[in-house]
Amino acid sequence: MTTTAPGTAPAPGHAVPDSLVIGASLADPERFGEIYDRHAAVIHRYLARRIGVPVADDLASETFLAAFRIRGRYDPDRDDALPWLYGIATNLLRRHQRTERAQYRAMARTGIDPWGVPDHADAVAGRITAVGQAQDVAGALQHLTAKERDVLLLFAWAELGYDEIAGALDIPVGTVRSRLNRARKRLRAALSHPTGQAKDAS
Repeated sequence: MTTTAPGTAPAPGHAVPDSLVIGASLADPERFGEIYDRHAAVIHRYLARRIGVPVADDLASETFLAAFRIRGRYDPDRDDALPWLYGIATNLLRRHQRTERAQYRAMARTGIDPWGVPDHADAVAGRITAVGQAQDVAGALQHLTAKERDVLLLFAWAELGYDEIAGALDIPVGTVRSRLNRARKRLRAALSHPTGQAKDAS
């Protein structure tokens, strides 16, 4: 029996933890399809919010292919595989930083999400600042470093806790806290000065 870490209980409706399914897939690779069925829609939605649907289609597939290849290294004490999958997806996103930043520039300028995902900058504002000012938030997002943006959006959109983000990105919890704190400060500065934007830290 596995030991469930905080925040990693099996997803609702799944009696068998992800960890057991992944373990079983080592001997029976087809079992890994259950992990795809459970989490593909959530991972795709996260990627689409960050990079747009066309690229998200490919990156979601790559995420699960990468997860399948490295499934032998999965921590069996982590019953829920979703934070692990978010980490893989986030690492793959780093190849598309210019496209992502262009999205935020366009949204900051027009107020319209070019990817057609409604209110996702407001979702960040609501989770981080309790203020919904999508254009100003989009302007701030493009000026965060990639590492700050990754932590912020795993917190705001994926709704992962600090420990889960640390596990997903393979960084210390203290690093998660410091990056999130810096990102919050930049967002608040942008929201305090609607016509200005946070200083570029890339």
